[in-house]
Amino acid sequence: MSDTLRDHIEAWGGESVVISYDSPTGTWMFIALHDTRHGPATGGTRMKTYPAIEDGLVDALRLGEGMTYKWAGVGMPFGGGKAVLATPGPLDDDARNGLLDRYGELLVSLRGSFRTGVDMGTNPEDLARVDRGVGTVMGIVDGHSQDPGPYTALGVFVGIQAALSQKLGSPSLTGRSVLVEGVGDVGRPLAEMLSEAGAAVILADIDPGAAKALARRIGAEVVAPADSHETPVDVYAPCAVGATLNPDTVPRLRCGVVAGSANNQLLTPADADALHERGILYAPDYIINAGGAIAFGHMAGGMDARSELEAEVRKIGPTLTGIFVEAAVAGQSPFHAAKRLAERFLDTERGPRE
Repeated sequence: MSDTLRDHIEAWGGESVVISYDSPTGTWMFIALHDTRHGPATGGTRMKTYPAIEDGLVDALRLGEGMTYKWAGVGMPFGGGKAVLATPGPLDDDARNGLLDRYGELLVSLRGSFRTGVDMGTNPEDLARVDRGVGTVMGIVDGHSQDPGPYTALGVFVGIQAALSQKLGSPSLTGRSVLVEGVGDVGRPLAEMLSEAGAAVILADIDPGAAKALARRIGAEVVAPADSHETPVDVYAPCAVGATLNPDTVPRLRCGVVAGSANNQLLTPADADALHERGILYAPDYIINAGGAIAFGHMAGGMDARSELEAEVRKIGPTLTGIFVEAAVAGQSPFHAAKRLAERFLDTERGPRE
C-alpha cells in the first residue's frame, strides 16, 4: 500500500477498508466500512473514473462515513459503508460484466459484513448481477434489483416542502422556483414532482441534451451548470456531484433554501456555517437524501408494498422539521442539529428509535 493511501486511511477514523485490484480491467476496488455498531456496513457501489487512485479511496471513505450518519439520522439499524470501483476509463460490456462478477466474489468473501445497492455509475441490472442470490445487495425483489432513485426523489420533495414551511411559512410549491442541478436517476423524478406541484422548475446538467429534453416534457427552463449558483431561485437542489457548497459558490448563491439529493454537498462543515450566516436554510444532505436507503432498509425487513415504503420515506419531512426547529432555537445551522440527532442514535445500544 502506498504511503498516500495509508495516510488517508489512518486519518479517517472508520473501522476498516478492503482494497482489491482487478487486474483484467485495471480497476481498484475500495470498500470502506465506517461504523457497524448498529448493523452491517451498508451503502451503495459507485463506479467512476478518477484523476488518481487516491481520489477513489477518499470518495469511498467520505461516502462511507456519510452513510453512518444517514442511517443514524433516520434511526435505522444499519452501519455506514460504501464501495467505489475506480475504473481507469470506460469499459466495454464484457469487461464491465467481468468486473462486476469479480466484485461479487469479493463481497461473498466478506461474509455479510458489507451490503450494497445502486449508486452513481451503477444500475439495478449491475447490482442484480453482483448479487446472484447471495443476499449482499439491498432492494432485490424476485431476483431483480429495485431502483432507489424515485424513493430518494420523494424524500427530497417532502424535504423541500419542510424547508419552505420553515423558511417561508408554507410548504406550498405553487409559484416557487426550484433549480434542480443534475437530471439523473433522482433529479429527473424530483423535477417531475416539483412541476406537478406547481413549482417553476429550472434545470442544469452537464448533459444539455438531457436537460432540454426533460424541460420540454415538464415545461421547465434550462440554465448552464456554470450559472446555477447565481440563478435567483427559492430553492437550489443539488442532485449531482458533491462539494458544490464551498467557499467559491456559497457567496454567489441567490436562493433561500438549499435542499437536494447529492451526497457530501459541503466541501467542509464550515460551509454550513457560511450558509447560515447568509440566511440560507440548509437541509442536511444525509437526512433529505435518505429516501432510497429508508425504502431499501424496510425492504430488507420484509416490507414490499410501495404505499407503505413511501409512507416511511415521507417521514423525512417531520424529521427535518424537528432539525430546523432545534437549529433555530440554538441559532445554528441545521448541520449541527442533524449531527446531534445522528450521534444520539449512535450512542444508544437499543437500535432504532421508537
